[in-house]
Amino acid sequence: MAKQRFFNMYLTSAISVAMVLFLVGLLGVMLLSARSLVQRVKENMAITVTLKPQAQATQVDVLNEYLQHARYTKTVRYISQQKALDEHIQALGEDPTKYLGYNPLRASFELYPLAAYASVDSMAVIENEMRQHDCVEDVMYQKDIVNEINTDLSEAYLGIIAVAIVLLFIALALITNTIRLQIYSKRFIIYTMSLVGATAWVIRRPFVRKNVMNGILAALFALGVLALAIYYIRHRLGIIVFPLTLTNILSVVTLVIGSGIIITLGASFLATNHYLRMDADNMYRI
Repeated sequence: MAKQRFFNMYLTSAISVAMVLFLVGLLGVMLLSARSLVQRVKENMAITVTLKPQAQATQVDVLNEYLQHARYTKTVRYISQQKALDEHIQALGEDPTKYLGYNPLRASFELYPLAAYASVDSMAVIENEMRQHDCVEDVMYQKDIVNEINTDLSEAYLGIIAVAIVLLFIALALITNTIRLQIYSKRFIIYTMSLVGATAWVIRRPFVRKNVMNGILAALFALGVLALAIYYIRHRLGIIVFPLTLTNILSVVTLVIGSGIIITLGASFLATNHYLRMDADNMYRI
């Protein structure tokens, strides 16, 4: 009967810790998803570099080579005059050559900068560099929209981080209280061990070891549930919110297992110390 109560106590504790660690993992997924979304949005801010009508093929090749290897380039696409005309006809259904007798569109490059350079200041630097090339006629991008998007994304990302920090503190408090209640039932054993001369570490060790193992098992269970949730959202609902890169996966696994170990270790240590310092009279009163 005592063994069954012991098992039930640790099983309840493991389930409680697993639920909280699932929340921690979910917060990690939310933050990584938000960062990925911010990066994708920023890397879709195009800079259009239009070329002069008299631009030589060699000049265009030099500019293309430069843009392909520039420090700020994510992707770059060359659009010839004919291709620009074809895209215009496809988009609007009108052929301007029928009315004008010539192709008024310019050859151009569409440059998509890396997320780190997708800001008004960085794009201004890129614009100045582009204008140094003789074959460049104009450099265009929507400054107001770039600035507004960056402001909105930064505020949204900071909001998610603030919510994550608050929920993380709640998770920490829940795990700490769960372990403290578990050790509370053993407070008289702790007191008896201290009376017979056991050192503080000898008393702490079994509680710390069991709870850390409990935390690792709970973390693995939480990761399993989280993986099933992500799989369901991606493959059943068709919503891809979390990029399954090796870096992202390792980050979430490290966060959940690390949180399970650190929180249970710290909570076991603090809870045991609390009862080690308590005298017998106070133990009967709590």
